[in-house]
Amino acid sequence: MYGFDKTRLDLAREFRANPFGEHSPDLQYLLNLLRTPGPEPFHVLLLDRPGERWVLATMEPGRSSPPRPTNVVFTDLKEAEWHVFKLRWARLAGEEPVVE
Repeated sequence: MYGFDKTRLDLAREFRANPFGEHSPDLQYLLNLLRTPGPEPFHVLLLDRPGERWVLATMEPGRSSPPRPTNVVFTDLKEAEWHVFKLRWARLAGEEPVVE
């Protein structure tokens, strides 16, 4: 896999099933792409309460300013990671991945 292919929904399904730990080479490549900031603000998770609560935030490229928290809060890290994955996917694809 070279570049981003929004038809590779199998990679979105793989991430949703197992967001932590080792991934297939294609998924790891995709994650590297998704985690590379572009010129626009990007999404991150802030730890609000260790092991209990995470807050969605946006950051400006270059890390010259602190993250800006949103009102979106998660109590399940797996769901939080999936949410950020979909936002980052949409940044490249123009739409969130639709997977069951």
